[in-house]
Amino acid sequence: MEMSKSHLSRRVLLGASAATLLAPAVLRAAEPLKIRCSLDTAQSHPRNQAMVDYLAKLEKASGGAIQGQVFHAGQLYADLNVSKALLQGQVEMACPGAWVLTGLVPDCDLVQLPYFYGATTEVTYKATDGAAGAHVSKELEGKLKSQVLGPWIDLGYQNWYATKTPLTSFASLKSLKIRSPGGAAISWRIKFAGGIPNTTAWPNVPLALSQGTFDAFVSTDESCNSAKLWEAGVKYSYADHQFMGQYVPMVSDAFWGKLSAAQQKMMKDLWAENIMGYRKNSHASQANGRKILEQNGVKFTDPSQDELAATRKAMLGDLASMVKEAKLSDEIVKLVQQAIG
Repeated sequence: MEMSKSHLSRRVLLGASAATLLAPAVLRAAEPLKIRCSLDTAQSHPRNQAMVDYLAKLEKASGGAIQGQVFHAGQLYADLNVSKALLQGQVEMACPGAWVLTGLVPDCDLVQLPYFYGATTEVTYKATDGAAGAHVSKELEGKLKSQVLGPWIDLGYQNWYATKTPLTSFASLKSLKIRSPGGAAISWRIKFAGGIPNTTAWPNVPLALSQGTFDAFVSTDESCNSAKLWEAGVKYSYADHQFMGQYVPMVSDAFWGKLSAAQQKMMKDLWAENIMGYRKNSHASQANGRKILEQNGVKFTDPSQDELAATRKAMLGDLASMVKEAKLSDEIVKLVQQAIG
């Protein structure tokens, strides 16, 4: 009887040892899929807040099978470099501004077309949420071996800002050295206004402003607020809403291929359910940014609809040169024209 018990004990121990040996493989199979999302803006930025919220919702919806982490303030890559990282599968997710992607896909500059100058957000959505935006997304997916999750996140309206020169009209920009955030189309608009384009990296803008490297620049209210640019001498803004910047949410094919069809659908559905909330938060942030700029002495000029229409008409008169300079395809111009009627 004692021998039987001993034999049984050895069998139990052997069984336990075998289970222990198998455990690492079993655990590996059950490990969650990890998404690293690279952003180069601060944690307080509306885009960062949106991505943190989305990845938290995704982890919950997937029952912990997919877990994400947002890397803020360029900890992994600057937006200018993140497209290469996506292409090479070095990062799973990113949400760069369309304007930094124009070197790869010139059609990302579609919202720089004069049709959008001084127009409402609804006009932009007709294009970017419709066939024109789908066309650009497909181009990006092919170039970057990535999946575009869905509608793009709003940054907000881009305006003109200056230090010493009161910006009371579009004509006020003539002969000024003006910093551009990038892209051939914005440089075209600066030259159209009679300004001299300047390229300075955003982190260097406060110092460059205080040193007089340029006289004015293109940006948004919230960007100026977060950088406290009144401390660098910004005193004026011509709020013509020249275009609305948007960010493109992308997931690398290398990661996308690890997901089941149901998980892929879940990611896209979850994005679609939340995008309007993210856009709303961005616009609230911009409104708050303007309020704080005004509290710190920045004087805003809001052009009338007639002024905007006159400038838009003049720009459209030079549409061919803008399209050529920005290397926009005939297809994207046609799709935008169809979208906005």
